[in-house]
Amino acid sequence: MSRSEILAAIPHRPPFLLVDEIVEQDEQRILCRKTFTPDEWFFAGHYPEYPVVPGVLLCEAAMQAGAVLLAQHLDATDEQVPVAARMQDVRFKRMVRPGETVEIAVEITERVSKAWFLSARVSSGGKAAVTFEFACTLAPKGE
Repeated sequence: MSRSEILAAIPHRPPFLLVDEIVEQDEQRILCRKTFTPDEWFFAGHYPEYPVVPGVLLCEAAMQAGAVLLAQHLDATDEQVPVAARMQDVRFKRMVRPGETVEIAVEITERVSKAWFLSARVSSGGKAAVTFEFACTLAPKGE
């Protein structure tokens, strides 16, 4: 999936777009990548002597990947967007540093009406950096 297709699927924009490319996608699962370059805006203040990608941004990257996955389940004329409703069982397993590329795997585990339940695993170098479960619901655009 090209960057323009990612931008068409979700409302996020630089500098807060945390998905660089879609590697694989089907109806239930998506695999994305994001490379955190040394000049990312948050490294200047987040442990500047020992820069680390904030764990919350790793979670956000996974939820953005989930939003791209959910976009195919929404009607193109629908004036709603998926938004995070819940995160649970968040486990930070390793730090991600400038220059690292993460792989973001998100899977839909259940759907109940307008709520989707998903699981996420963000890894670098084949090792998990964060795993968690989250839920999304639909919110009207512009509100």
